[in-house]
Amino acid sequence: MTVWDDLVGQDRVVGQLRAAASAGRAVLAGEAGGGMTHAWLFTGPPGSGRATAARAFAAALQCVSPDLALGAEPGCGHCDGCHTALTGTHADVDVIGTELLSIGVKETRDLVRRAAMSPASGRWQVIVLEDADRLTEGAGNVLLKAIEEPAPRTVWMLCAPSVEDALPTIRSRCRHIALRTPPVDAVADMLARRDGIDPAMAAYAARATGGHIGRARRLATDEQTRTRRAEVLKLPTQLGDIGSCMAAAQRLVDAAAADAKEITEEQDARETEELRNALGASTPGGRLPSGTAGVVKELENRQKKRATRTQRDCLDLALIDLAAFYRDVLAVQFGAQVPLDNEQMRPALDSVARSATPETTLRRIEAILACRRAIDTNVAPLLAVEAMALTLRAG
Repeated sequence: MTVWDDLVGQDRVVGQLRAAASAGRAVLAGEAGGGMTHAWLFTGPPGSGRATAARAFAAALQCVSPDLALGAEPGCGHCDGCHTALTGTHADVDVIGTELLSIGVKETRDLVRRAAMSPASGRWQVIVLEDADRLTEGAGNVLLKAIEEPAPRTVWMLCAPSVEDALPTIRSRCRHIALRTPPVDAVADMLARRDGIDPAMAAYAARATGGHIGRARRLATDEQTRTRRAEVLKLPTQLGDIGSCMAAAQRLVDAAAADAKEITEEQDARETEELRNALGASTPGGRLPSGTAGVVKELENRQKKRATRTQRDCLDLALIDLAAFYRDVLAVQFGAQVPLDNEQMRPALDSVARSATPETTLRRIEAILACRRAIDTNVAPLLAVEAMALTLRAG
């Protein structure tokens, strides 16, 4: 299994990165390497695998397979360089993500200092920034200088949903790698073949999530996730009057909060326990040493920010599912011969399609997209969802 095998349906991208990794090897050998550059921007819709592509490329740059001397391409997936890069233990590969709403100047300066170090292995110092779209303007300006004048063997890999999510000054200095949403059939095949998921369940999960690999895997393996998704998709049939709209909005926000709590609760408890142990207050009810309250407060603030982001992410996924429902309604209204994400809900789709016009459906889809934008700009989630629910009812 090579480092490229997890890039489902991205053959063109794999070809580009393989060629670049070979060019990087040529650079290390003192040869010409025109296909290698020191700054890369990976873009693609959620679930396309942009961070996976960046990690695979980082591993290929660190590949030390003996087969390279025989003409093999970098990225074997088995050597020490590939293995440690993929598992996050390679000394010269830093994968940086954020659980918060943004990446600030302080964190970026620390990252730039790290990037200026010489690689311990003598190959490449690779920095993978998974959430480049979350850089504040100040943080982006700090990063710009490092990308303009990188250390000789430092490689920056930035990941964002689209080129518009990166500062113009940054994206103009990066080589762009664009990923697409993987084909549904390819995702279903991967889930069945690699994860041992029942083919019928794999096909349902891949279709229901529109080819989003991570969401498809979770939907196929977690009964609670399937139940919550089913509850979200009942919303279009629960908007009989204003009271029911308000109630449906509340249920949607509460479900996102419950989902987020399930995701973060275990991690919060583990982090709190680890901090208490480090401060010498490991016994239940043990008092913290004097002067450590600030450290505990900082952890609590970080956990609170992470919970806020996770809840917004969970709510956003629910809104995406809702938009996909109305997309299917629109397809039914036009008689389009396309696969439906929610084929198993055909009676509900037909009922909503008969009760509205295509113009109404388009307005409803726009209301969902407007709700997503509002939440992204810090509008209170419940207010945004209530406004959306009223618009969905009115059409």
